Amino acid sequence: MSINWYPGHMAKAKRQLTEQIKTADVVVELCDARLPHSSRNPDLKPIIRGKNHVLVMLKYDLADEAQTARWLRHFRAQGVNAAAIDVYRQYKQVLRMIQAEAQERVQRAQERGIRKTVRAMVVGVPNVGKSTLINRLYGSAIREVSDRPGVTRANQWVRVSPYLEILDTPGLLWPRLDDQQAALRLSYIAAVKDDVQDVFALSIHLLDDLMTMKPEAVIERFRVKNASARGQALLDEVCLGRGFLMKGNQPDEERGARVVLDEFRAGKLGRITLESAPEDAQ
Repeated sequence: MSINWYPGHMAKAKRQLTEQIKTADVVVELCDARLPHSSRNPDLKPIIRGKNHVLVMLKYDLADEAQTARWLRHFRAQGVNAAAIDVYRQYKQVLRMIQAEAQERVQRAQERGIRKTVRAMVVGVPNVGKSTLINRLYGSAIREVSDRPGVTRANQWVRVSPYLEILDTPGLLWPRLDDQQAALRLSYIAAVKDDVQDVFALSIHLLDDLMTMKPEAVIERFRVKNASARGQALLDEVCLGRGFLMKGNQPDEERGARVVLDEFRAGKLGRITLESAPEDAQ
């Protein structure tokens, strides 16, 4: 299954980000806690070099807690100021991280008699939760939020306190990805639009991956009777277990595929992390 994932507007978004980052004091990079490696855009690294930088793992409430702890140890060992949060309950932690990273600049400005307004740029792949975080920091909805990529298309500085401005940026992927496994996993979390790929095939790949990582969750959630089934046969097991049947008792695979993706993305199969931290791999 080959994934085509780089819409034309992203090239423009990258140019805008490269230009606007010059005015930012702090870069807040977001990734998905279920996919801590593949949901980080490698193209951002040279763009943000030299900037104060924090890494926030969102959707922590959907990820495996033990794996999240290992990933945090990994990132911090690399010198990255990292945290994992539930955006609806712990968003103020991001404010504290921004303040800590900007403290030196604020202090230098104070020594000159200036009350500095800190500017923080929020970056990440599509559908990682940028707009949700900014809405929480602002205290009301200033950005449309959706469980699909490509909603934010324009950059906008937003004042969230008298001396803090946040810039929400469009989700940015990268032009080339040789690792199709990473591309698949980004598709699982809806960082790539469903309407540019084969949802049927995507759901089958997801089911097979989940049966390797957390088979008990699939078996229980979808009432799978034949635990050895894989591929299309496993999707048919899901349809049978849920009663997704058409005329002649044929599995409604289209409905089953959509339900598999939707329920995984909503965390209904439990807390699952799709990538093991490097220390586990070693």
